[in-house]
Amino acid sequence: MKKELRLLKGNEAIAEAAIRAGADAYFGYPITPQSEVLEYLMLEKPEERTGMVVLQAESELGAINMVFGAAAAGRRVISSSSSPGISLFQEGISYIAGAELPCVIVNVVRGGPGLGTIQPSQADYFQATKGGGHGDYHLLVLAPAFVQEMADFVPLGFELAFKYRNPVMILTDGLIGQMMEKVELFEQIPRATEFDQDWVATGKTPYRERNVVTSLDLQADQMEKRNHRLQAKYKIMQEEDVRYEEIACGDAEYLMVAYGSSARICQKTVQLAREKGIKAGLLRPITLYPFPTKYLEAMADKVKGILSVEMNAGQMVEDVRLAVDGKIPVEHYGRYGGMVHSPNEVLEALEEKIVKA
Repeated sequence: MKKELRLLKGNEAIAEAAIRAGADAYFGYPITPQSEVLEYLMLEKPEERTGMVVLQAESELGAINMVFGAAAAGRRVISSSSSPGISLFQEGISYIAGAELPCVIVNVVRGGPGLGTIQPSQADYFQATKGGGHGDYHLLVLAPAFVQEMADFVPLGFELAFKYRNPVMILTDGLIGQMMEKVELFEQIPRATEFDQDWVATGKTPYRERNVVTSLDLQADQMEKRNHRLQAKYKIMQEEDVRYEEIACGDAEYLMVAYGSSARICQKTVQLAREKGIKAGLLRPITLYPFPTKYLEAMADKVKGILSVEMNAGQMVEDVRLAVDGKIPVEHYGRYGGMVHSPNEVLEALEEKIVKA
């Protein structure tokens, strides 16, 4: 079959992929720089293409609770927002994680804190990977670096969400959300017509009692059992679903760690560094949770130092330092508030903080 290629913005790729991934519903609310997700879906009228429901809620609070309801019914449901809106999602996300329900949530990150700016940032790393809301829970977090991955990570997100009955976040930023690139679109995936009757809230039938979907256990011992089950699930994630990309790491003496937009920039930095005789490599985490800890543990015995490159004041660098456990120097370089670093700026930081240190 002939491949379908389109020139799409990252946000548009998310929206088109949601339709093609067989999503049953999208609930969201406009916020820059991700409003094109909702706008594209409204224009495409997916209810006529696949039967997919698209609804602009009255607020982010309404949207995430609609996600909860659809997920409880076993539906493939997706939402998207940007940093302040994701902050409003947090209570609902915690409930969804506690109730062990699958969904996909897209965060097109912008600069903060507060209302901040509409420019790209990576300052939501802590929020995405450390829980964000209340309680001991984790999202599985995917970090696309290209518009192609914005599309590809939607069906992957649904696959992982249902595998673990857990929310999956696609953590991107305004740079990738707004840029246009060629995208190879996958074929339409049919919407599901049958649901897992073991947990889905589809009502009482002659063959089983009704399912109650909740994150509430008033008895502490029962809540502890629920938490043990969650922690066991996160351990399986760490064993089975760590994803990353190595770039020029085979003979690297110095390693950069970067994800998303920063990783795109650092690919050029690797080239510039090697032209100067500096054997630099790049590790691009694709899953931010689970994090590629074991890979970095191994690299700590091979390289002289690591530079964590982020569009923030220093967040992922903490996970990098935990992984190498003090064996080698780990430094951070970042721009924040919506500023984006250049390949030459990263190279200068690599030389000053790691190579010459």
